[in-house]
Amino acid sequence: MKYYIIFGPPGAGKGTQAAPLAEHYNLKHISTGELLRSEIAAGTELGKKAKALIDAGNLVPDEVVEGMIAQAFGRYKDVDGFILDGFPRTFLQAMDLDEMLESRDEEVTAVISLVIPESVIKERIARRALSEGRADDAKDEVVANRIATYHAQTEPLIEYYKEQGKYYEVESIGTIEEVGEKIRCLIDKIG
Repeated sequence: MKYYIIFGPPGAGKGTQAAPLAEHYNLKHISTGELLRSEIAAGTELGKKAKALIDAGNLVPDEVVEGMIAQAFGRYKDVDGFILDGFPRTFLQAMDLDEMLESRDEEVTAVISLVIPESVIKERIARRALSEGRADDAKDEVVANRIATYHAQTEPLIEYYKEQGKYYEVESIGTIEEVGEKIRCLIDKIG
């Protein structure tokens, strides 16, 4: 199995790029945001807790997210691997993911980091709030908190994955198709 992590700040295009990549390479796209939004839409207890945290721009606790990821890994057997979007977001999550995969005699294949200027991040998030009706993207203070949280908690993972030789960057500027082509060329090169 292949395990790709699509990485980058909010609005970098992770979800936009992950879906066609999953289809192209027969991977299961696992978006923690989508998993959580499903729980929220269903009105589950987890969904209610997650909604309060997300609405404030905060992260959902690790054990909740990791449980959903582990279930997904066990559920999909007819794929060649997974592309993780929005996970891991912290150093502890990255270590837990490594342990989760190690218990399956597997490991992260590659981390594909979508690099984008901060000014473009804010523009894309504002556009997404309108086009997808995502209330969590419509408030400036929530967006600012998500970007600050990314810089503080997620960016340190760059060094973690660089040390493992699994970190690759792709500039996420251009059309969706152009960025997708850059990523496919990278994945083909990694093997």
